Amino acid sequence: MSAAEDQADVDRVLAGDVAAFEGIVRRWQGPLVNLAYRFSHDRARAEDMAQEAFLRAYRALARWRREAAFSTWLFALAANLYRSELRRIPARVLPLEDVPELHGAAGFDAALEAEERDRSVRRALLALPAKYREALILFYFHEQDISAAAASLGIPEGTVKARLSRGREILRGKLSKVVAEGLVSKEVP
Repeated sequence: MSAAEDQADVDRVLAGDVAAFEGIVRRWQGPLVNLAYRFSHDRARAEDMAQEAFLRAYRALARWRREAAFSTWLFALAANLYRSELRRIPARVLPLEDVPELHGAAGFDAALEAEERDRSVRRALLALPAKYREALILFYFHEQDISAAAASLGIPEGTVKARLSRGREILRGKLSKVVAEGLVSKEVP
């Protein structure tokens, strides 16, 4: 449904109805801010970056070739902008070696354990090198398939597959203790 709505709104904007861009912003604001947040780890900066992505998308609407879905084009434009912005002003990144392991989860209730595991996974993901982190975020968090992620990142599909595999391998190694502790704590009555 949103693909047809996107198409109709783009056509209306290109025909001179500037207000039609509001529909695009309403549909895609949340996902673009979330994507920017995963790049920058700063909510205010993410909102600014998403706003800039919408401005650039508006200016470039006539260049959308319609070979792919509008959302793929929009996410590719936004991801490129976000990467450029982070090269200009890098986000603070925690080295993978400094990501703390979970210890002694016994004694906490299940919700607290799950929250702590989620934080550890997020920290480990954010500590990955950018090329692996970006592929994992697009594939798992934004639920893009391989071809959409490849288009968003501007790289071949095989490269996305390799980055996903390597990123998962790094995360698996870093988080093996977290997962093992989580499984052990679930088995104990």
